[in-house]
Amino acid sequence: MAFSLFSSKNRIINFVINDHSIRFIELKQSNPPAAQRWSERFLLPGIIVDGKIVDFEALSNILEECIEEWKIKRRSIRFIVPDSLVIIRKVSIPADIQEDEIKGYLYLELGSSIHLPFEEPVFDYYQLGSNGKTKDLLLFAAPEPVVMEYAELFSSLKLNPIAADISPLSLYRLYEQLERASDSEVVFTVQFDLTGVNLCIFEDTVPLVMRHFSLPFNIEDWEIRQDFGMIDCKYKGDSEELVIQFEEIFKEINKLHDFYRYTLSNEKRDITKYLLDGDHPMVSAIHAEMIDRMEVPVERITLETEIKGKTENLPSNLLLSLGLALKEVQ
Repeated sequence: MAFSLFSSKNRIINFVINDHSIRFIELKQSNPPAAQRWSERFLLPGIIVDGKIVDFEALSNILEECIEEWKIKRRSIRFIVPDSLVIIRKVSIPADIQEDEIKGYLYLELGSSIHLPFEEPVFDYYQLGSNGKTKDLLLFAAPEPVVMEYAELFSSLKLNPIAADISPLSLYRLYEQLERASDSEVVFTVQFDLTGVNLCIFEDTVPLVMRHFSLPFNIEDWEIRQDFGMIDCKYKGDSEELVIQFEEIFKEINKLHDFYRYTLSNEKRDITKYLLDGDHPMVSAIHAEMIDRMEVPVERITLETEIKGKTENLPSNLLLSLGLALKEVQ
């Protein structure tokens, strides 16, 4: 499941760009795969806002510096479509629509029977099942002009964008690679980043629903350093402000949990596990708070477990990038 806007190639650089950072990771050409190189660069507020490029020139200049510093000129790349742009929606189509006709049917129905909050979507789908009369699909969609703006930015800097993915799938891919996933579980992923939080619920390995929330970010409340290619953030503002932010997110987590329990599953199933990841500097404290509040286990993805025989020393805020890098090597 990914956006089929591009084709696939080998020896790929993997980019995760959000409102506050650019990150890359490259895997070794080995089996099993392992991280070879990685780095990140902080972005000042206002260059990207809610996933949309606001200052194209500034981002282009910074990315050009990164390409030179990281020595990744003219490489093929994958990238994550910003969470705030992505819609996951369950749709039903007539059962007699053939496999090779589904994409064309969806194109025709978008904007009429299938409504999205944007025009000109790029999309992919996943088949859930059929009752004989209808087929249920999960539709993954994002505004094509915004996705293409990222692709065109990379292309203008002589990089070759070949695949776009969404962050919950990349995170869950790593979770599966660590051999922790089970077909019978319902996993609620929480990606808690510095400037946003993304929530997604996976039922039997399939993402059913996703919600994204932006976090207020005042750079004057943070001490930000770039050390050895990595970002180090320390909060120096009023701690009560963060408490308020976190409380709002915990409320949204509870709302989405209830929506799954009472609406999506009709009380037939419930969340079996929370899976926490993210680059927020206080993610450890968030983890401890969630353990206290939640009635089911709250786990974090770590690489203390070996990945099929090889241990990793990758910084925790690059785990999403690693999940993206595993996209076609499982």
